[in-house]
Amino acid sequence: MTLEEIKNVIIEIIQDIDEDADLSSLNPKEALRDQLDLDSMDFLDIVMELRKRYKIQIPEADYPELASLDSCVNYLGPRLQSS
Repeated sequence: MTLEEIKNVIIEIIQDIDEDADLSSLNPKEALRDQLDLDSMDFLDIVMELRKRYKIQIPEADYPELASLDSCVNYLGPRLQSS
């Protein structure tokens, strides 16, 4: 899976969780929670969907690595390269 594909998957998951999310002006370097007004349950839904779709475990200690779109891609890239 390429980094661009990973980015698209994350955006798709966010859209599934929050259909009203405005992703057109998303800054990939800024925190997703701040930009999209995601609460902790929304964030956990993203993590759980990644687990369900790709069978990857994301330890709670690594959640800060998923703060922004760029950091999500960087964190998930090595874990999803073989997908």
